[in-house]
Amino acid sequence: MDATTARDRRWIALILLCAAQFVVVLDASIVNVALPSIQRDLHFSQEDLQWVVNAYVLMFGGFMLLGGRAADLLGRRRVFMFGLVLFSLASLAGGLAGSQGVLIAARAVQGLGAAILAPAALSIIVVTFAEGAERNKALGVWGAVAGSGGAAGVLLGGILTQSLGWQWVLFVNVPIGIAAAALSPMLLRESRREGVERNFDVAGAITSTAGLVLLVYAVVKAVENGWGSATTIALLAIAALLLVTFAVVETRARQPLVPFRVFRIGSIAGANLTGLLMGAALFSMFFFISLYMQQILGFDALEAGLAYLPLAGSIVVAAGVASQLTNRLGARPVLVGGMVLVAIGLVWFSQVSVGGSYVADVLGPSLLAGWGLGLAFVPVTIASQGGIAERDAGLASGLINTAQQVGGALGLAVLATVASSTTNADMTAAHGAHAALPAALTDGFGDAFLVGAGIAVVGVLVAALTIRGGTQAEPEPAPEVEGELVAGPA
Repeated sequence: MDATTARDRRWIALILLCAAQFVVVLDASIVNVALPSIQRDLHFSQEDLQWVVNAYVLMFGGFMLLGGRAADLLGRRRVFMFGLVLFSLASLAGGLAGSQGVLIAARAVQGLGAAILAPAALSIIVVTFAEGAERNKALGVWGAVAGSGGAAGVLLGGILTQSLGWQWVLFVNVPIGIAAAALSPMLLRESRREGVERNFDVAGAITSTAGLVLLVYAVVKAVENGWGSATTIALLAIAALLLVTFAVVETRARQPLVPFRVFRIGSIAGANLTGLLMGAALFSMFFFISLYMQQILGFDALEAGLAYLPLAGSIVVAAGVASQLTNRLGARPVLVGGMVLVAIGLVWFSQVSVGGSYVADVLGPSLLAGWGLGLAFVPVTIASQGGIAERDAGLASGLINTAQQVGGALGLAVLATVASSTTNADMTAAHGAHAALPAALTDGFGDAFLVGAGIAVVGVLVAALTIRGGTQAEPEPAPEVEGELVAGPA
């Protein structure tokens, strides 16, 4: 195979990897629009309905770290394909579900499949494209797809739910996933750590996964139980104990799941902390925009989905610009600039009014926040992978994905509590008058957006102080005990 053909095939492989990542991000939001239909068909209570979303989020956030390390040890292409097949079969089972339990279980397995394939896909990009301008360009494409997936999910969810039924928000994953898995052996080379003892860190895997799952569960349930409740405090304490135990285990393991040396490389630590704050600010933005448009402006599911098109478009365009700017300026100024735009956009969103309109209250801040997200997502991903040796590509990919997902879960739970507290206070002041509900809801949304802006400002400061100014980090030298990375057939 000549060099030109090899280069062309790498970019075709990128399209395949981005398609897989797109359905993963899509699935975190596509179900939201279908929830009323699911509730009617399967007779969910309002309390139990949240688990259609939360089951996916729990498994996705909890197993991502384990999925990333498994890719390094077992083979990135192999793990990617396994995750795709598992995700696709779970999507099929969810679409065919005739009961609440089956649907929730299918969503949990979907989340597990996503946690396996997402870090594997990103690590394949890292080992396929050389660090620098080439990788930045590839990650610009990746960022455009991943960043716009949430908005596209709401749009596609509205179209499919109204035209074909809620089952198709799950069925749509099946042909994409199976086709991507079938094409993988032809387009992706296998790569993994080789020549070292493949001693899997079982204790680290158990404590980290259990700690992360319990942390996300505690935060999600805190909206219902209350942050000061004995249940929430106990769950958070157990999660903290498990994660502390994980840290102790990692300092003693022969082949740790997360060797803490990686946090001393380049801007890895700062990028992951910034990614966590970015997730906390932005995941909730999609949630509250959807509620405002449907509960206050009276949009139906399809109209709400179409209203996201400008936001999705601005993310795609900004992500392409971000990769070019990062090549010229380095990750830090682009990331800081993107987070500043996100913060301003969220402050603008906080001005929503009960008598507002889409053009006046949603369109402008959507475009601004979309540009900010597109500009920020690409450099934070680049910074999170900079200087990482190939043997740890899956680990680094799992870390940034975990940071963003756990940040999203934490942020949504905190901001949902803020919105609920404001709404309840307003309704108490209005003596529960039903006519006061729209204004009370809008006040709650506004306060949530404002707190989200505060989180984004913290992200600006963290990025400015912790992301290194250079355009490229020096690769970490491989220690002699580590063996070599082997590549199997493409």
